Amino acid sequence: MRKASVERNTKETRIAGSLDLDGSGRYDVATGIGFLDHMLEQLSRHSLIDIDLKAEGDLHIDYHHTTEDSGIVLGQALSQALGDRKGIRRYGEALIPMDETLTRVALDASNRPYLIWKVAIPRDKLGSMDTELFKEWFQAFAQHGGLTLHVENLYGENSHHIVESCFKGLARALRQAIELDPRQAEAVPSTKGSL
Repeated sequence: MRKASVERNTKETRIAGSLDLDGSGRYDVATGIGFLDHMLEQLSRHSLIDIDLKAEGDLHIDYHHTTEDSGIVLGQALSQALGDRKGIRRYGEALIPMDETLTRVALDASNRPYLIWKVAIPRDKLGSMDTELFKEWFQAFAQHGGLTLHVENLYGENSHHIVESCFKGLARALRQAIELDPRQAEAVPSTKGSL
């Protein structure tokens, strides 16, 4: 029953999101930003987390608020669904090749948020989306999800491949980290006794 739903309503955005950590990678995503939808679908499919997300935002201004607030909502839902984080493996990592691109993602579901973002994206836009907004999404998701998250693009040329490998890397690392460990099902994975 590791599920959660979150709503965020501001003057800039109205977002409703829910997820099931023990899903099958089913998604229903509509943010009004095609490329962001595509990335969140990748996140769901490769993490096996079911994600439903509906967003209405001030896209007539730009995509910043909708992108960031989508990260906030999904991060908050992740944190709520994890609860006291008892029984999880806690750490996850992935090395994702995508044609000429290679990206490394490592995370700790420690409830101590921190983002290291070593990703240079050659183009300013993918479709109509400013590529600088991807860091904003990862920052919001890590902050509100309680993740120490390191994302590093080791090399690559194609901006689409670079960004997509970051989301797929997050998905695979997250899948490892939130998986229940049968050897410590009733224990929090910390010598402190809490995360």
